[in-house]
Amino acid sequence: MIWKFKSLRDRELPLSKDSSNLFLKVMISISVFLFSVTLAGVLSINSMLVNWNSSILGSLTVQIIPENSVDKEKARNETIIQEQRTVAMLEAMPEVQKVTPLTDEQLQRLLKPWLGDDIKTQDLPIPRLIDVRLKPGADVDFNILAQKLAHIAPQASLDNHKLWLNKLINFAAGLKMLALAVLMLVVCVTSGAIFYTTQTSLGLHKDVIEILHLMGAKDTYIAQQYAVRTAWLGGIGGVIGVAISIPVIFLIAHLAQQIEGGIINEANLSTGAWIIILSLPLFSSLVAMQTAYYTVKRTLERMM
Repeated sequence: MIWKFKSLRDRELPLSKDSSNLFLKVMISISVFLFSVTLAGVLSINSMLVNWNSSILGSLTVQIIPENSVDKEKARNETIIQEQRTVAMLEAMPEVQKVTPLTDEQLQRLLKPWLGDDIKTQDLPIPRLIDVRLKPGADVDFNILAQKLAHIAPQASLDNHKLWLNKLINFAAGLKMLALAVLMLVVCVTSGAIFYTTQTSLGLHKDVIEILHLMGAKDTYIAQQYAVRTAWLGGIGGVIGVAISIPVIFLIAHLAQQIEGGIINEANLSTGAWIIILSLPLFSSLVAMQTAYYTVKRTLERMM
């Protein structure tokens, strides 16, 4: 497609005076705002899924539950012995990268939100927890591992996080699909608004267009004038929409950070994600230009 512009020809169609210009600018601004916020949500969900896969799927937790014994000290010592055996076995596995048994102080901090500050873990039958990090790409047979644990530590149980993580992944994937549907809806609604306002403008300037045709102007030339004008409106509306969306995105991110220790903190926007969001005015300008161009072409082919 070759674009030719001349200042004289730009005045042949008084598109800058169309009453629909303000409507289109506002419509595109609102659409880009919704698109930006929704797209930020989609990109955040993607980063959250990546972080879950790298941090949670690459780890497992071993829990050693104390025996229900009257002698608390004996039960605690037996639990510690089984913990030491388990740590030694796990460290000897080639698939394991790091084994970290949680200390009493760490267990105290984990239980603090539920039990309060004055509770001493030594007085309670608190399970011993072992955090295990697997090497990237490690293939572990969890059934065999559970059998080995049962042999050296009868009170040990294994949690590889897959059950609840799969539910979270399915939930996040559902949210992402919903957000993508919203993005498609926004694009369709915006394109529809451009389509109908362009057709209305063609009706208003029908006499001028007929004169241009008599002078030898082709449909492509007229369509180019509409495309350039609509692209300009799309770019301005896109800049306004993105400018409004940025503080809203930061506000939502700030509210999400208030959830201390929540898995939603795994969601974040990378530099690449921000580049995509900031390039939305160009995207809106291209969509507006193409929609207006083909709308004019098809409408004039039917009219003339």
